[in-house]
Amino acid sequence: MRSLSKSFLFCATLVCAFQSGLPAEVEPGFTSLFNGVNLDGWTLLGKRGEGYGVKDGVLFCAKGGGGNLCSEKGFPNFILRYEFKLEPGANNGIGIRAPLVAGSVAYVGMEIQVLEDKAPQYAKLHPEQYNGSIYDVVAAKRGAEKPIGEWNQEEITADGRSIKVVLNGQTIVSTNLNAITNGATLLKHPGLLREQGHIALLGHNDYVEFRNIRIKELPAPQHDNTPPEGFTALFNGKDLTGLKGLLAPPYDNPIKRAALSAEERAAKQKQADENMRAHWKAENGEIVFDGKGRSLCAGKDYANFEMYVDWKIPPHGDSGIYVRGSPQVQIWDPFTSGAKYNTKVGSGGLYNNKKNPANPLKMADRPIGQWNRFHIVMVGEQVHVFLNGELVVNATTLENYWDYSQPIFSTGQIELQNHGDRLWFKNIYLRQLP
Repeated sequence: MRSLSKSFLFCATLVCAFQSGLPAEVEPGFTSLFNGVNLDGWTLLGKRGEGYGVKDGVLFCAKGGGGNLCSEKGFPNFILRYEFKLEPGANNGIGIRAPLVAGSVAYVGMEIQVLEDKAPQYAKLHPEQYNGSIYDVVAAKRGAEKPIGEWNQEEITADGRSIKVVLNGQTIVSTNLNAITNGATLLKHPGLLREQGHIALLGHNDYVEFRNIRIKELPAPQHDNTPPEGFTALFNGKDLTGLKGLLAPPYDNPIKRAALSAEERAAKQKQADENMRAHWKAENGEIVFDGKGRSLCAGKDYANFEMYVDWKIPPHGDSGIYVRGSPQVQIWDPFTSGAKYNTKVGSGGLYNNKKNPANPLKMADRPIGQWNRFHIVMVGEQVHVFLNGELVVNATTLENYWDYSQPIFSTGQIELQNHGDRLWFKNIYLRQLP
């Protein structure tokens, strides 16, 4: 009898917890993000009005309030489950892979729209703005919402570039972000291609309730020199096949290089490749430069592209990534004193820009001796640069170093630059864009 009473009380407790929004036993493999009592584990940025609160096991965005309520922990790949309830016309959003910012996560991260989109004020929305959509990018199927005042169950899966949204048991979004190749969209939404970030509730001054927020982390395996889906490895991890040396000055200049005859260019390329093989080696899955000789180039020219490259430098090291044959996304040491230039701003900036911003938005370098990762998106004349997951250049025009009177070349070489320092590179992946 005592055992039966305990069992009955336990089941009753679970039912009450579910109805109140208090976290009960979550599904195997999932972790609760909201304890039902307070906002421990969350950080509010850009608070408006009363921001967010907790009442009766429910996390709510206050009427006339909001801001970006971000999980303190970041996540790369995951399944996120939660419930939400809307009032007429209510507007909120779920940020995924979001940076810790007070601004619009819909652009520097991704926002899954949470919206009572049948309200009259939303009659003229674009399809990509309706409830469940990846805001301004991918339209969700409509009609899966519960009536106003009822709880909706939603699940978001972010697995690499695959994003899926399931609302009340119906799949309303299923997309691969590699399919988004429109240049204007990629420039407007740099956060679309972030690899990891925080979960965020994005309040827009309307009262919205959330409960039972839980997450399951998915594996994010990474193997050196193995390209992710949709990318090609420019370095195979074993040798320098597909790479070439930079022509000697003055033919490092693309304008002068283009003026060479085919025979002249072939002869000079042969000399450049001999120089390259003397100073660049493939060792233990890395490209190693001995500090002598000229720069290393990809074997073909590229126009619009998305690129990853890992790099490492010694103290006072100086390098860069030429895109379309023009310098450069800067690499240098911001930590060691006695530098000749203002290296303290950090790597990733567009060093040779004169009219447009040259310095990075923030310093995101890892300590000397550790690997850093660039994620570069080149579209038209503009470029995004992420350094170690942080956006350090946002849709900035890259100027033509070789002739500032004309825009950057429409196509050109990708080059690993050197200034006479030992260098290390690996994981060089590229995806061409239309």
